[in-house]
Amino acid sequence: MEQQHSENATAFKQQLSAYKVLIDQDIENYAKAQEKSTLQEFGLNSRVAIDAYISILKRGGKRIRGALAMVGYEMAGGTDAAMILRAARVLELVHAYLLVIDDINDRSPVRRGGLPAHLIMADYYRQKGLGNDDIHFGESIAIHASLVACHTAQVMLAELDIEPELALRAIVSLNKSLVVTGYGQANDVFNEVLGNEVDERAVMNVLEWKTAHYTFLSPLQLGMILAGASDKEVESMVSFAMNAGLAFQIGDDNLGVFGTEFESGKSPLDDIKEGKRTLLTIHALDHAADADKNFLLQMLGNTELTQLEFQRVKDILVSSGALDFAKERAAEHVRLAQAALAKNPHFSEEQTAFLKSLTDYLLIRNM
Repeated sequence: MEQQHSENATAFKQQLSAYKVLIDQDIENYAKAQEKSTLQEFGLNSRVAIDAYISILKRGGKRIRGALAMVGYEMAGGTDAAMILRAARVLELVHAYLLVIDDINDRSPVRRGGLPAHLIMADYYRQKGLGNDDIHFGESIAIHASLVACHTAQVMLAELDIEPELALRAIVSLNKSLVVTGYGQANDVFNEVLGNEVDERAVMNVLEWKTAHYTFLSPLQLGMILAGASDKEVESMVSFAMNAGLAFQIGDDNLGVFGTEFESGKSPLDDIKEGKRTLLTIHALDHAADADKNFLLQMLGNTELTQLEFQRVKDILVSSGALDFAKERAAEHVRLAQAALAKNPHFSEEQTAFLKSLTDYLLIRNM
């Protein structure tokens, strides 16, 4: 059985890579055109600002959101490859916008092997000798550049070559999801400072609102809407997408501490430095010995965290049973996602197989 899961996970990564190649090339072409038009219409300063955002956009990642929109579209019988690729670009533009904001919230020094947008602009400020407030300048410009990109994406979605009714449904669907995501991010920041007030339900709310809706449910439903799927068909994906999203984010939080910078796109120390509350840290605080609990509380939010201190944090997360607990919760959500998919008869076999292989990938990733 484990071998079958592994083979399916490999098949998923190969299929996802094929979607990624299409999306990456489309974004490369878009970025060149956007950089040129920004310089021509709005001048050099605007071009410098949008370049910082485009740097994040082009670094990519797995392109899972754009790919899931394409899968949802194909599942529901869509056939306009050019149109759905443009819609996938919309989601990747929005994703990069949210990454820029997230990096500012988290004070992240790295994003996928490079500087985050706000630090790119802070560095520009210093190099040009523009004053003594580089971080404020960097954050201000990065926020505005990403907002430009987000609103550009909304226009792009409205102007897709589809029936006006479908375009309206798509716009409403995406923006409802972004409202949920915004509250998820706000609660994530609250959880970092509320300390012992944060319980498992508060953590799960963030996982649901910030990731499951935005990374899995919204892209799938957007693609299905663009293919003309009924409201009933669109709603039929909720259980699968929410459980897959929860499994993904729990695994991502585990990788954020126990993985490498290459795997997670940021330093393994970042989540602890930020004081991020995850299933890992909540469970450890509830089950660790008093001395370990006190040490963990001191390290959560410690921006001067050393490698030696970080190693002890990891040891506590293991010895308290927190890592095993989080892995089991992720595996349970994978099982629930697979069960929901098996009960859904609406869609094409090929794309349903892609989603099944996605859940196997989440299972392997969680081991």
